[in-house]
Amino acid sequence: MKNLKSARERLSERIQFLHHEAKKSLGQNFLVSDHVIQKIIEAAKVTNENNLIEIGPGLGALTDFLVIQHTNYTAIEMDHKLSEYWKDQGLSVVEGDALKIDWSNLTAKLLVSNLPYQISSSIVIDRCIQPFQIETMILMFQKEVAQRLRAKQQTPEYGMLSVIAQEFWDIETVCDAGPKDFDPPPKIASRVLKFKARATDVTDRAGYLLFVKSCFQQRRRILKSNLPAAMTEKLMKWIEIKKLSDKVRVEELSPVQIRDLYFFITRN
Repeated sequence: MKNLKSARERLSERIQFLHHEAKKSLGQNFLVSDHVIQKIIEAAKVTNENNLIEIGPGLGALTDFLVIQHTNYTAIEMDHKLSEYWKDQGLSVVEGDALKIDWSNLTAKLLVSNLPYQISSSIVIDRCIQPFQIETMILMFQKEVAQRLRAKQQTPEYGMLSVIAQEFWDIETVCDAGPKDFDPPPKIASRVLKFKARATDVTDRAGYLLFVKSCFQQRRRILKSNLPAAMTEKLMKWIEIKKLSDKVRVEELSPVQIRDLYFFITRN
């Protein structure tokens, strides 16, 4: 990283060159912390993967390093001006919304992004239920979302997002970032997480997502009140086998228990 200017210097130069202002509608908060950038780049480097996708390169806080470190680089950029800029730099760019583009046309095992906060949860869910070849993700989140992703049962943060993410990924914290680490500064704290794809015997991922959503539709209600009536008999049998209370709530069950219940209901 010592061969490039600081993040703030690079940001200032590109803002002047492009006459660009951060667009709140696109969630553009540009990362300017060299420390946070270094942590993300180091986390990406240990994967030894050359094929990489970056969502939202923006003004290049991460991009300047990623294109050196990973020879097969593709960006997904929604801002037309920035998309054209990176194309002019010779990079492969898919212009569009990361939630709407056809990911099956992309080839990469590593995904890196300083995600716009408004799409972060949706990106994770999409990558859970529409898998292709990505094996590692290093992503920035609003800190509260990051806490939900790693939450354990019987905690306030635990919910549908926790269960789905932990079923398909091993998740660890890379680093935290405060408002001062961005320009313009957001009003909330951020956290970078690293996801490694994990083996799972859940094959119908979309079906599993619907099941977990049903379980959590009203998390404070007892579980048998959330699930469809057609599942109640099998649910009560599972509860009896597991020696649980018939008033058990989904927030009391671990991701492993919820998966076990899903298979008990769908396979019996």
